[in-house]
Amino acid sequence: MTTIEPLAIELRRLSFQYPNGRRALDEISCTISRGDRIAIVGPSGAGKSTLLMHLNGLLPTTAVGTDEESQVLVHGAGVIRSRLRDVRRQVGFLFQDPDDQLFCPTVREDVAFGPLNLGVDRKEVLARVERGLAAVEMSDCSARNPAELSTGERKRVCLAGVLACEPSILVLDEPTSNLDPRARRQLLSILKAFTGTQIVATHDLDFVLDLCDRVLVLDAGKVQADGKTERILSDPLIMDRHGLEVPWRLRPANR
Repeated sequence: MTTIEPLAIELRRLSFQYPNGRRALDEISCTISRGDRIAIVGPSGAGKSTLLMHLNGLLPTTAVGTDEESQVLVHGAGVIRSRLRDVRRQVGFLFQDPDDQLFCPTVREDVAFGPLNLGVDRKEVLARVERGLAAVEMSDCSARNPAELSTGERKRVCLAGVLACEPSILVLDEPTSNLDPRARRQLLSILKAFTGTQIVATHDLDFVLDLCDRVLVLDAGKVQADGKTERILSDPLIMDRHGLEVPWRLRPANR
């Protein structure tokens, strides 16, 4: 008997157009099972960040307030205005630029901001801050000003803040951008330890190979390919058609 994995994310013909008339997403439909690690890859301007922002309600869909009409569902419930707090409790979002998430005078306060905003009891928030900073190996920096930290350290603080909200789904936009090799390895180790669902938009295809089991190729606002990571990333026709290059270690001469 075949076991059907419960869905973490369902997209139903998701479309989005910016006020300037640019159509960023064009009827995207797909499902993501709980516990999956999915990479979204494609050329710049393909719609990757726009898609990610829909997953926790940072951009509006055309839904008017019911699950049946919603274009984005999280754990079976529509991402609609009346449910955004609950959605953001379940879907943790890591922005590409850590400065978009860090604005408090200390690391501790930044990590505490998310769970406090979700209404978590203050005593529990303190425990979550400790666990979050420990998970990213930043406990010794809790009293420091985030502005004093390196880019890699600031990204880890942002991730600690996301983890402190205890999401079941992590959504990450270009998580390795501007990271040195050591910081990149540290981030990869942290993400491999996270047991929930992960959706990563990135140009770092070696990172995708190390972390993700499945790849969606997004181009011109449409899903152009969907499959196992190595099968998609090693296909020169798919990669070239969508402005990507086969990672060095998947090229025939290096396998």
